[in-house]
Amino acid sequence: MWAVLEPVIRAGETFTWDRDTTEAEARTRWFKDAPGQAFVAVTADGGVIGTGELHPNQGGAGSHVANAGYMVHSGHGGKGVARALCAYSLEAARDAGFRAMQFNAVVESNVRAVAAWQGMGFEVVGTIPEAFNHPTLGYVGLHVMYRKL
Repeated sequence: MWAVLEPVIRAGETFTWDRDTTEAEARTRWFKDAPGQAFVAVTADGGVIGTGELHPNQGGAGSHVANAGYMVHSGHGGKGVARALCAYSLEAARDAGFRAMQFNAVVESNVRAVAAWQGMGFEVVGTIPEAFNHPTLGYVGLHVMYRKL
């Protein structure tokens, strides 16, 4: 999965992770959230082209709301891979008893992702102005997006 994660992390355009995150750090971060889960999208021949992770957004009294993240190999962007990962996570979250899903940090300049999530029933419930330092655009907002399950 590092072949998927590394280019996304290094680009620094869509995730709030440090751009110098190591493979070991990424592995820990992507797989750390028990009782969450990580999952992959694969080609017909078994090549990993995308990955996602699902976990409670908060603990305790907020644990009924899920959170998820997705990364897609750059050669497969715009082909519906992220939407498929999201669809899987919505179903898995529903099956696990979550009542809603929230994305905490959708970079507002990532218009393809914002449109995809809105097309899947998410709404922007707030935007934190200049909360993300994009490597080429400078400071842009982070959307908080939400939908009931």
